[in-house]
Amino acid sequence: MKHAQLADLLRPQSFDGIVGQEHLFGEKGVIRRMLAGGRITNMIFFGPPGTGKTTAASVIARQSGMEFRKLNATSASLTDVKNILSETGNLFGAGGILLYLDEIQYFNRKQQQSLLEYIEDGRITLIASTADNPYFCVYHALLSRCSVFEFRPVEPAAAVPVLRRALEYLNDETGQDKTATDATLRQIAALAGGDVRHAVVLFENAYHAADGEILREHAVAYSGGNAGGLSEDLHYDLLSCLQKSVRGSDPDAAVFYLAKALSLGELPAVCRRLQVMASEDIGLAYPLAAAVVRACVESARDLGMPEAQIPLSHAVILLATAPKSNSADQAVQAAMTDVQAGHGVRVPVHLQSPLFTGYRYPHDYPQHYVEQRYLPLDLPDSTVYYHPGPNKTEQAAADYWQKIKAATGGR
Repeated sequence: MKHAQLADLLRPQSFDGIVGQEHLFGEKGVIRRMLAGGRITNMIFFGPPGTGKTTAASVIARQSGMEFRKLNATSASLTDVKNILSETGNLFGAGGILLYLDEIQYFNRKQQQSLLEYIEDGRITLIASTADNPYFCVYHALLSRCSVFEFRPVEPAAAVPVLRRALEYLNDETGQDKTATDATLRQIAALAGGDVRHAVVLFENAYHAADGEILREHAVAYSGGNAGGLSEDLHYDLLSCLQKSVRGSDPDAAVFYLAKALSLGELPAVCRRLQVMASEDIGLAYPLAAAVVRACVESARDLGMPEAQIPLSHAVILLATAPKSNSADQAVQAAMTDVQAGHGVRVPVHLQSPLFTGYRYPHDYPQHYVEQRYLPLDLPDSTVYYHPGPNKTEQAAADYWQKIKAATGGR
């Protein structure tokens, strides 16, 4: 046991010890509720390393009472699979076998197909894990018989209890009384970029490097360059750096932070943030940016890593080099202020259903425009939320409407 990895020694024995995956194993987590209801199904776990996939499989096996077998597809052969499958015919495996297949993306189609018969008749319950997109690396017939669950990078604060247990364990083992603050433990966890196993490795190295109190600096030397000068909340720091670089029209910095975020398993968060940036920072200066970014994001989600980095680089460089406008964001923020203050409750009668009495249909008028009231009656006539930005696209639209309204007597 002396040579066992500390992360393995600290591996949780129940769902309560699995951190950062509340959506799966928390009090209302979908897998926890499923097992509480007496059901176990074939599953595919996907997500970055060190997020609890192997631990979850072993806990599920314990709770199910099934025989637990584990293979790693990077080294296992078809013979290894058949040897496990042969156990289903003897008394030893009579209650069913839960097979955990790690890195399933390394199994070819024939190897994956060999599992189907046993999954179909219930002799094998499969839990497979992968860091890649399962919809592209798992054989469709196998995928269709499994439920897919995403494991997310673990936030630094969520990893603190694990590192606290590591500290207690190491103090007991060495007979020392070293200390570390929760802030330091969060900082060390942040260096691991959402990987709890790596966080434990970094902490163990820092423990042996420290004389008394363990500090972040003791772990930085072992982080392999992941410290990056960022604060303890690496997730939000990276997204903030990415957006600020795009907003500042620096494509080189933007693509660097994209690469760093993707290397730490932040694909879902990057996809969400890019869609916000397309409308918040580029907006009406280049309206097609939102559509192009959406297409790139959908492509990245379909592809999975590592290919996802290509369409996302396309999106990031497009946004960084595009003209900028935050006029749409400012307009809705200004309108939201009035809404939250309770203004704008008296809607003009001609806009109200069912009769729309007095409403004038703009397409029946020259230039498809006619002057009429649209703002609520309890807002001033002079209310303006949208101020066109100084870019070519918005100024062209503003000039167009000024001419139309001037020609038709509108404001």
